[in-house]
Amino acid sequence: MKKLLIITQSVDMGDELLGFFHRWIEEFAKIYNQVTVICLKKGNFNLPGNVKVLSLGKEENKSKIQYLFRFYKYIWNERRNYDNVLVHMNQEYILLAWDIWRLFGKRIYFWRNHASGNLLTRLAVLFSHKVFYTSPSSFTSRFKKSVQMPVGIDTDLFKPDSAVSRIPNSILFLGRISPVKRVIEFIEWFNRLDQKFIATLAGGALPKDENYEKKAKTLASERIKFIGPVTQDEALKLYQSHEIYVNMTQAGSFDKTIFEAAACEMKLMLRNADLKNLENKKPPELRAFVVLNHNLKGLMDRFKEEIS
Repeated sequence: MKKLLIITQSVDMGDELLGFFHRWIEEFAKIYNQVTVICLKKGNFNLPGNVKVLSLGKEENKSKIQYLFRFYKYIWNERRNYDNVLVHMNQEYILLAWDIWRLFGKRIYFWRNHASGNLLTRLAVLFSHKVFYTSPSSFTSRFKKSVQMPVGIDTDLFKPDSAVSRIPNSILFLGRISPVKRVIEFIEWFNRLDQKFIATLAGGALPKDENYEKKAKTLASERIKFIGPVTQDEALKLYQSHEIYVNMTQAGSFDKTIFEAAACEMKLMLRNADLKNLENKKPPELRAFVVLNHNLKGLMDRFKEEIS
């Protein structure tokens, strides 16, 4: 394997949503001679010497014009330092640079796993050489050039701890507070449960969802504790100390948190029709399923096969 350019939103071990991607970059660095990462913002990271991180400047409060200028500068200045491009989630970057990359013989790979899409998504798929997804109900699963991939869970990190006692009758809901995660539906469901149950709701809201968050907190009973955004290490402790993990997201995407919880041997309650069979598995069986089918090493092996 030679040289790879990755484009992603964040390189930050403490990022609530994308902290996991730091581990992905570490693993890419083992199979590529050189990895260049262009991110919208960078924070705390500790990556191998063959990884270069370039930020578009969100952490510096740069303007969108400055983001764009830096983006084109980076892909031009670094053009000899990558053979392939992997765009993680954000189709806009493919639409901005596909012609430049193809002109210089760069192969374009697109990772996108979301239930909905539009004309711009279709164009990004058209301009890509391959598209990766995890959920069979993802919008991008319909295209001939699309390849289903493992979710990529770090099962060496996410595992149960026999020294940690699980809180009796405890429920964990971990995810962004937004309509797509159906947080209010979870709260309404929980409020109808027996009084013996308690819940922890971990996650923050984007500015556009602040009113949704306020409504959720207004509806929540006193038995639900809101703790805000959590890091990967903090999420691990929650998985290890709670009994039941509840996820209300519909089919179309595989929330990584479901598989992290399964790897930590939590009981699952899901609304995703593509994953309902997981509810019938015992906790040790859940971990075995994730280790066998969705671990990080398996994902990297598939990337080695598919990115050439």
